[in-house]
Amino acid sequence: MIPLFLFIVLVVVVIVLFEIRERQRAKKPSDDNGVTPSSDRPEGCCGEHLVCEKESLLQTNATPEYYDDEELDTLAGIAPEQYTPEQEDAIRTVFATLQERDVPGWCRSLQLRNIALPADVREEALLIVREQRNTRKE
Repeated sequence: MIPLFLFIVLVVVVIVLFEIRERQRAKKPSDDNGVTPSSDRPEGCCGEHLVCEKESLLQTNATPEYYDDEELDTLAGIAPEQYTPEQEDAIRTVFATLQERDVPGWCRSLQLRNIALPADVREEALLIVREQRNTRKE
């Protein structure tokens, strides 16, 4: 009797967790968290990342590419709110030297290296990536 009860409880827990996950997916993402709105996503893109994993093949490329930005590795694992002004300037300097076509690759590289962008740089990078996606669609 007890194993049957535990099995039923386990099934109920799995169903509840599945429902919670589906409701979270159904929520419309807000612009302030960096999630691409569904209307701007390529078909099949989950929208959960700064750069679409489907387009970038992030899952298959585990080696980050460097853009003369090795000094940014010291920022790995630090929240952007905790950056010093000098650290933020280092990110902005690298970003300012990039050509627009390099921005998606740089963002992928930073994600692989666990380096977060300050909010203003993140928004500008998102804008560039969206423009490039829209240009490719046309």
